[in-house]
Amino acid sequence: METYPFGRELIFLLVLKVGVAASLAALLARSATLRRVLFTELRDSDEKVRLMLFLTPPLAVSVWLRLAGYPFADLTLEGSFLLGLLGGRVVGPVGGAIVSLPGFFNHEWLVTPLASAAGLTGGLIRQLMPNKELIWNFGPFTFLNIPRWLLRLLREPRAAWEMVPLAGVVLLEVGRVALGDAPFIAKRWLFHMDPSGAGAFVVVVLATMMAAAVPLKIWNNTRTEMKLVEHQRLLLKARMDALSSQINPHFLFNTLNTVSSLIRYDPDMARVVVIKLSSILRRLLRKQENFVPLRDELAFVDDYLDIEVIRFGRDKLHIQKEIDEATLDAFVPTMLLQPIVENCLKHGLAARLDGGHIRIAATLEGGRLRLRVEDNGVGIPKDQLPEVYVKGIGMSNVHERLKVLYGDDFALSISSREGQGTQIHIEIPELVPAA
Repeated sequence: METYPFGRELIFLLVLKVGVAASLAALLARSATLRRVLFTELRDSDEKVRLMLFLTPPLAVSVWLRLAGYPFADLTLEGSFLLGLLGGRVVGPVGGAIVSLPGFFNHEWLVTPLASAAGLTGGLIRQLMPNKELIWNFGPFTFLNIPRWLLRLLREPRAAWEMVPLAGVVLLEVGRVALGDAPFIAKRWLFHMDPSGAGAFVVVVLATMMAAAVPLKIWNNTRTEMKLVEHQRLLLKARMDALSSQINPHFLFNTLNTVSSLIRYDPDMARVVVIKLSSILRRLLRKQENFVPLRDELAFVDDYLDIEVIRFGRDKLHIQKEIDEATLDAFVPTMLLQPIVENCLKHGLAARLDGGHIRIAATLEGGRLRLRVEDNGVGIPKDQLPEVYVKGIGMSNVHERLKVLYGDDFALSISSREGQGTQIHIEIPELVPAA
């Protein structure tokens, strides 16, 4: 076993060791499977096996590289400790034993017991932690908090759990050096960076601690990114649910008004409306989805318009559709067209004594789905047009949902002329089901 005095060569080797640990951790973090395992703090047996399968092969390769003449590459102790810290009391010792096999077959008889002990130590520390998330507080510079922790301990005795992994890995390295230097132990039975002098000893222990903490910090950054993505997804769902909850009561209120007005003078027609309404409610009570095929959205609008035609009279409300067959399977945000059609009826045609018509069109052009809804109603005064996006409940909800779902990759425009009608144009990316 080569002895290393404190100096440039030792520092250079230990810096390379920490660099190898960081590079290996960053490379493994590219795997989506490992990221999912790390993101789940309470792991089942399958996830623990995946963790062991991901970490043990590269750690065993690091031992093989040391045997090939690169002593800085060996991460047996650090890797075994991390396996226990992340996987528990079984994964740690078993994984440590697997990692140590190249050294064991090279007649290093003590490397397997030491690696298993390091894994067991990490597993026991994990079990000791009252909250497993506290494990991720262990970082490469945690040792700098020792003076502050001691002062705080004098004022108010309280456990600093991030110090427990630090103490564990330091004691393991001290034990490895002491065991390797014991007079009754053959030098070849256990590999370690044999420091010569107090300065070299401190640097070796510090490097071991950092080589164990740096991967943990890299993986914690990955977990933080995944949490941000998950929080954004939940925020998007919450916003969509909130917007949908505004649309549905608004729609149902107007529909129930239609039923209440019909039931007084035409009970048979009211019965037809109730059947149509039940069909609409059945659709609304289904599991909420952000996107539906255009054909389903048009079917929903048809149910709504059937009720409105009864209310207005068949001779006063005419519906026209110009739907390209290629657009029917394209996905659109759910409840996209119904609020727009409702606005056409409520603000455009309701004030016309002679009724009017609504035209719905859909085309595909250059990978973009273009939708148009127009009426020949009373129109919107030019000075009030900008307020429609803000004050109009239906249009503001549609605009907000498109913004949430597509970002800036959509277009929504309203053109209107008083006394002639209003046109609403929507352009969104074409989304089709996978073949």
